[in-house]
Amino acid sequence: MQLEQLQQIDAIERHGTISAAAQELHISQPALSRSMQRFEHELGHPLFERSKNHVLLNHVGVIVAKHARIVLREAQLLLDAVDEASRKSRALRVGTCAPAPLWHLTARIVERFPGDVLSSEMITEREIEQRVLDGSIDMGISRKPFLLPVIVNTPLMTETLSIAVPKTHPLAQKDCVHFDDINGLEFLLLEDIGVWHDFHKRYMPDSNFIKQKDREVFLQLAYSSDLPIFVSDIPLQDGLYPDRMRIPIDEPEATSTFYLLTKENAPEKIQQIRSWIRNSASQHAKI
Repeated sequence: MQLEQLQQIDAIERHGTISAAAQELHISQPALSRSMQRFEHELGHPLFERSKNHVLLNHVGVIVAKHARIVLREAQLLLDAVDEASRKSRALRVGTCAPAPLWHLTARIVERFPGDVLSSEMITEREIEQRVLDGSIDMGISRKPFLLPVIVNTPLMTETLSIAVPKTHPLAQKDCVHFDDINGLEFLLLEDIGVWHDFHKRYMPDSNFIKQKDREVFLQLAYSSDLPIFVSDIPLQDGLYPDRMRIPIDEPEATSTFYLLTKENAPEKIQQIRSWIRNSASQHAKI
């Protein structure tokens, strides 16, 4: 018994005739008839009532067709599960020190390599270096180039932080702000921001931060609250918070360049991603 035979008897039951089923299956009517004869022989029981002008499923054939559909459905579920497991096993593993460059990398990979899947985690820059070296991640995103000849450091993006405040906020009319302007204010803060945590602690020691782990909850609070929030200049955040004014933080510490760290002898797919990002950055710089 073969899945092909189950597909054939299912098509015959649905269409009511061998000729229509053969047309759907893209085989000749005689070939389908011979296949069904072999199927009957394997089962040891006739499946059709044959007359001069018609070939119809008998009661056993109807039962076989019913169970064939169940088997075919389960077979498809099996194939889907194998495909999903295979996609996950092929996922590109990324460790990042901040969320924005990961969003940026994900968008770039989806644009250029739509079939690839990313598996990501937020880790420290020290861990990124170690794990790129030992191969437990395929790519790392760090602010620090890794100065070893076996590691390739590819500039990925530069991120600048701004604050976003309601249009009625006292700072809303400023073209930019400095640490002195915002130190001491109360902020709504998304907790999972990687290396930017040190930024807030170091340069705004007198500020109070109301932290939220859940991104969706944070977005809801950002829309309903009057508290200032931090935003990035990456394009993925364009259009968020339309009722807030974005004001750049005019301090060198508010800007970071992030690098994609990969092994020099990385697998071909990682090398393709690395080359495409490097070439895209070069083309963008020429515009």
